[in-house]
Amino acid sequence: MKRLLIPILCGLWAAPVFAASPIAEVVCDSRAAMEQRLVTRLGSTRQATGLRGPEQVMEVWTDRSGDWTLVVSYASGTSCIVAMGEAWENTAQTSAEKTSVAEPGADDASDRLPVEKDPA
Repeated sequence: MKRLLIPILCGLWAAPVFAASPIAEVVCDSRAAMEQRLVTRLGSTRQATGLRGPEQVMEVWTDRSGDWTLVVSYASGTSCIVAMGEAWENTAQTSAEKTSVAEPGADDASDRLPVEKDPA
């Protein structure tokens, strides 16, 4: 009896931990419903998009606090949350940021003034 009771109690004790997972609430939905849920419930905006094969689109959605959600949208119209996390940080530079930051030792002629030659 003890042999059977201990695993059952351990399983019941761990069950609430699994139920509290935020990803357990939403797994798949239509593309429109998923986007609406991400925007209205989580306050997320799409930060990145990429193709994963001919029939799948990967999207990263983030909110202001840094929480992120990875969504796969299928050609069938279904979207699924495949991962969630926190502490998202955008690290890619825009082309304007890249040109405004000069690398050390770079030859930048824009800071030089033309030198007039002495006519004599």
